[in-house]
Amino acid sequence: MTKNPEERLLQQLTRSKIFQDYERAFSEATQMPLSLRPVEIWNTVHRGKKFENPFCAFMSQSGRACAACLDAQHQVTVGEGPKTLTCFAGLTDSAVPVHLGLKTIGYLQTGQILLRAPNKGQFQRISKQLLEWGVTVDSAQLEEAYFQTHVLTPAQYQAMVKLLEIFAQHLSALSNQIALQEANAEPPIIHRAKEFIETHKSDPISLSEVARALNVSTFYFCKLFKKATGINFTEYLSRVRIEKAKNLLLNPNLRVSEIAYEVGFQSLTHFNRVFLRIVGRSPTAYRDTLPK
Repeated sequence: MTKNPEERLLQQLTRSKIFQDYERAFSEATQMPLSLRPVEIWNTVHRGKKFENPFCAFMSQSGRACAACLDAQHQVTVGEGPKTLTCFAGLTDSAVPVHLGLKTIGYLQTGQILLRAPNKGQFQRISKQLLEWGVTVDSAQLEEAYFQTHVLTPAQYQAMVKLLEIFAQHLSALSNQIALQEANAEPPIIHRAKEFIETHKSDPISLSEVARALNVSTFYFCKLFKKATGINFTEYLSRVRIEKAKNLLLNPNLRVSEIAYEVGFQSLTHFNRVFLRIVGRSPTAYRDTLPK
């Protein structure tokens, strides 16, 4: 089955060294599972992970309980921004969106933890709910698994979610870079076009100007560029300029208006609108997330 561009991009992010290194460090430090999951998912997200909660693994063996977990996984991605919820068993999960521009392509998800120590009364309520659902499990094994659940304080958990938000920003930036580099096996004319764009990205260049520089018709160049890169000329030029702008925003002495004109935008309003669409936040908000 052919995957859509978002699914392919998410796979590339999952295979990237930056994600694998972060996942390993995060899980070892917190003893919690971490998954980079697609928007839609039909299996329990942390199944088979090293730090999967044994209680959750136990529950996934039951159809009705598994359905409750899948519903919780859906609810944690409803709405905008990071979201945290508590399932019927009192376990907390969080999901932080990863973007390509304004489009959500996946979520960093973690959790399966308790924010207070487990107790007998809580487990009895869980057992009662399972009986009402008609779920038959080994109560002794289930209780043992439940009391093995990792416990964090609310403050510790919120700090952990903040780390995920920062990493999600890094992955979103990486997704934009991948989108720019997708077509490696490109015709020589496209390679020359990209070199021209890179050299003149701060100038008010147009599609027809690039076509003239390459000695081809505007129509032919437009069609060939879209076929080779998957995006049109205007979008590609915007992404190149925004990448340069993100680097310039690291300099606290440069005003946003200066950066806008430096990277080739003739209007600050247009720059802000394009930056928001591609990065998912305004230039000022993006700068506020950078290390001081």
